[in-house]
Amino acid sequence: MTTLLAFTVLVALVGLERVAELVVSVRNAAWSRDRGGVESGLGHFPFMVVLHTALLVGALVEAWVRRPDVPSVLAWSMLALVVASQALRWWCIATLGRRWNTRVIIVPGLAPVTSGPYRLLRHPNYVAVVIEGVALPLVHAAWITAVVFTILNAGLLAVRIRTEDAALATLPQQETSDA
Repeated sequence: MTTLLAFTVLVALVGLERVAELVVSVRNAAWSRDRGGVESGLGHFPFMVVLHTALLVGALVEAWVRRPDVPSVLAWSMLALVVASQALRWWCIATLGRRWNTRVIIVPGLAPVTSGPYRLLRHPNYVAVVIEGVALPLVHAAWITAVVFTILNAGLLAVRIRTEDAALATLPQQETSDA
């Protein structure tokens, strides 16, 4: 298998992982809404969907059009970061349980989760997103996609984190075991 074909398979697998996330997200968002969950940040959500889709498409298009030479050390080190970012993302999903979704939905009365990766970082899922946004395209030296995504994602995350922090500030501050 050529490295370009292997990269295409990797991006397709990440795309399938995104579909799995969406299935979990839709189910969990419904759970939150059934418990009186209030959604914030509706304005930035469509941009987030487009940007994250563009990361996958852009990486593939750039790799197939530019067909760059990819040093093995770059490919393998970035692949390791992609795998690590997926592990961190799913640790976040598992820790938040039913409260995790791709939207900002706050269930009144449930305190913010402070266990798992959240005991170390306030927004560990966004760390995973940042790492993946750089590492996935660089598995096949798609540096233009990595740079463009990183710049646009920085602006998005500034809005997203501000929105999420404001929503979380409305909750009681002790963690509950209800997840």
